[in-house]
Amino acid sequence: MKNKKIAVIGLGYVGLPLAVEFCKKREVVGFDINKDRINELKDGIDVTGELSKQELKNATNISYTTNLDKLKNCSIFIVTVPTPIDKNKKPDLVPLEKSSHSIGKIIKKDDIIIYESTVYPGATEEICVPILEKQSGLTFNKDFYCGYSPERINPGDKKHRIANIKKVTSGSTPEIATQIDELYKEIITAGTHKASSIKIAEAAKVIENTQRDLNIALINELSVIFKKLDIDTESVLEAAGTKWNFLPFRPGLVGGHCIGVDPYYLTHKANEVGHNPEMILAGRRLNDNMGLYVANEVSKLMNKKNINLKNANVLIMGLAFKENCPDCRNTRVIDLIKEFESFSSNVDVYDPWVDKIKADHEYNIKLIDKPIKNNYDSIIIAVGHDEFKALTEDQIRAFGKAKHVLYDIKYTLKSNETDGRL
Repeated sequence: MKNKKIAVIGLGYVGLPLAVEFCKKREVVGFDINKDRINELKDGIDVTGELSKQELKNATNISYTTNLDKLKNCSIFIVTVPTPIDKNKKPDLVPLEKSSHSIGKIIKKDDIIIYESTVYPGATEEICVPILEKQSGLTFNKDFYCGYSPERINPGDKKHRIANIKKVTSGSTPEIATQIDELYKEIITAGTHKASSIKIAEAAKVIENTQRDLNIALINELSVIFKKLDIDTESVLEAAGTKWNFLPFRPGLVGGHCIGVDPYYLTHKANEVGHNPEMILAGRRLNDNMGLYVANEVSKLMNKKNINLKNANVLIMGLAFKENCPDCRNTRVIDLIKEFESFSSNVDVYDPWVDKIKADHEYNIKLIDKPIKNNYDSIIIAVGHDEFKALTEDQIRAFGKAKHVLYDIKYTLKSNETDGRL
């Protein structure tokens, strides 16, 4: 494995930090089908915000390309393409299949392909390997080998970076598993965990976010119950949190390309083998419906103040799927927006982190440059960006009309400073 050249396929939130970290130890080629992304990286710009200009400048042992032929001299291929869900909430493996198809055309004897994308248990060997064999004419575990090492990147998190997050590794043979584990040990200071099979590593990844999803679903349901009991949820959680083993989850809109997606990969496979995953699906349904719940809560508060929903001006602060992150993929804020639009309200969306072009492309949403003062009938803080947390109650309410509703999903304000919150 020493000195073997690495190709990283997919240069998003996962692939780019991985490629830059590996290039400190060996030569790396970063591949992406997005020409604009490649050109930005060549110019030292990472629009995801994961890496600084200085970090990209220091990455001297890496090249970026859209040309598949530039990967032919590589011996290790690490696939970090997205694995979304379709409109029916079924796994969309097209990016994974296409990347496997492309890699299959250029791999040679003894090459290793490592997948990091979220999949259901069995996907690497059942879906990817046959494509690799067909395109290459090579035989799996004789001529080429595979591994799976699930990504654990937390977008926007500057504390937990790739090097200090423990890495799960696996390989298609015991020897290859050891080689892959040693490879990642070159860059992972937190250490590695070598799983006994690819399937186990795949399953470990998919349940990490499923567990988190279910925990948040529980807190979201508790929030709904406490609202009916006229109890402040945050106060309850603070009190319960004084016990040493109480988990510090908070309610909110659960989206993103992992936590809002991964459980559906597991439930898909569960259904395939004849099991109906009731608890997981119930948690997903609950979290998927929180946007509608918030919209209805805000509308009730508006009715109490005799504010008509029709033609009301609504300000939604935040579009990203999480705080301090420019990524708006699979954001559940969109459910909130659509619900108010169905009420015939006029919705303004403000997010200083999200790129306007991407918001328009993904959701046909025209982000505003800044909120208009004295303009809104309701204001909803949907994402806990630091920029929003820095604002006082008066500064936020200044965007509202003399009579308005202020609703806080993310606990950026105190309970007595809002008209309502989760």
